[in-house]
Formats: sequence, C-alpha cells, structure tokens
Amino acid sequence: MSRTGELIRKYDFTFRKKFGQNFLTDPSIVEKIVDASGAGPDDTVLEIGPGAGAMTVELAKRAKKVVAVEIDSALEPILRETLSDYDNTTVIFSDVMKLTDEELLAAIGEGAVVVANLPYYITTPIIMRLLEGQLKLKSITVMVQKEVADRMQAQAGTKEYGALSPAVQYRAEPVRVMTVGPECFIPRPAVDSSVIRLDLYDRPKVEVKDEKLMFALIRAAFNQRRKTLPNAITGSSELSFTREQISAALNKMGLDERIRGEVLDIEQYARLADTLSDKTAIT
Repeated sequence: MSRTGELIRKYDFTFRKKFGQNFLTDPSIVEKIVDASGAGPDDTVLEIGPGAGAMTVELAKRAKKVVAVEIDSALEPILRETLSDYDNTTVIFSDVMKLTDEELLAAIGEGAVVVANLPYYITTPIIMRLLEGQLKLKSITVMVQKEVADRMQAQAGTKEYGALSPAVQYRAEPVRVMTVGPECFIPRPAVDSSVIRLDLYDRPKVEVKDEKLMFALIRAAFNQRRKTLPNAITGSSELSFTREQISAALNKMGLDERIRGEVLDIEQYARLADTLSDKTAIT
C-alpha cells in the first residue's frame, strides 16, 4: 500500500471515477488471486486494468508473458516504473471492449489465462465479451463486486438469479475463491468484493440448436422478470414469436404458461430455444 501511495504521489496521479478505479493494495490478496488463477511459467496472462501494477508484477514473476490492457493512459509513467525490471510484460493502453478478438489474439495467442480486478461499472460486459468471443481462453479469474459473484453462482428460482447466471453457467463453472473487504483497496469501494474463477468448459454445458436465440430468450425474460415468460418474450424487440407459440412450447415442455423466466435453468432455456426454433412442431 505504501508503494502504491508513493507512486500515486510521485506522478501526481488522480483517480478518475469514470474508470471505476480501485487499486488493490494488499499483497497477500494479490498473491492469493494469482495462486487461484493457476498462472505458471508456460502461460500467457491477459490482465485487464492493471492499475498501478501490483498484480502485474506478481504475474510477471510466475508467467511466461503478461499482456496488460489499461484504459487510462495517465498510468503510463507509473506502470513504466513498476514494470521496469520485467521484460516479459507488455502494456496496451486501450479500452478492452474496443479491441477486436483478432487484435487480442495477436497479443496473447490461444490458451491465455485472464486475471483482472474489474471496474464495477463494466464488469458484466467484459465478462460476457470474454465468454462470447473467439479468444479460446484457459481460465478467467476476476475480482468483482460481491453481488455480481453471487449472480454468477446463483441457481434458478433464487433472488440472485439473473441473466448473467445462465450465461456464465452455460460456458463455465464459477468457483468462489474469497471475499475481499473495502480496506484492501485505494480508494476504498463502498461494497465488498469477491474473487471468482471461471473454469471454462471445453464445450458448453448444454447443447442448443440456436445459441443466439437462447440468449435472446434469456435477455427477454430478465429484462421484464416480473412478467410471465410469454408476456416478457412477446414484449422483446429481438423476438417475433406469438404468445400462442410460446405457450405451446412451454406446454410441450410440461411447464405452466404463467411461469416466469427466473425459474428456468440453462437446460430449460436451451430446450425452449430448440422448441421455438422449430415452430411447426408446436403449432
């Protein structure tokens, strides 16, 4: 913490709220995160949001190569000093959401390990981008807001269960590593954080004919989660099914047409998508 504070003062760095910057300062937590990631001497690591570089240094000590993507170019002199002793690190000053899969693959190759202390305001888009892209990652270990970690692990029918739950569980097994208090950051966030590792499946957890349709159904269900599933789906601008088609599909699955989307698990969403993709079978 003293080292991070020293660098912040030395370079007159100002935290920018729009980037959601909360730098991790507890070295024991840094070590535990890197331990959990499993990054080793044969691995390339993609770090998103290195901040002042505390975790980047620990990763550089263990991995073959570290590629850090940082949105705030004001951190360049701090990172240059922090990483001066490590020639296996590269920092790309860019918004990770604006880099194409091709650009990232050129930098990290296939089979990279992702490690990140993610800004809370953009956690879900980054997670989904990593899961949905063509990066062929080995694993993803991230620090997120505790309630986001809760949603990743939530089971259907619970209050924490949301669109992120089946989306993550379709592609990975989420494993909670630890919970981290606000005192481990500078500046201190207003909430607790959790470190969660996503162990990626070689193949998705369930088979589905039309993956895009399945996720459109999930988005529709949770965009209007208080509505019954037929009402939520017919209210979606992404989908064009009639209420009768949706009700028939649910009946074919043995489900009440008054059901809400929050009680369906990923297997049921896949089956619903398959049933609706063949509308002739349910009319």
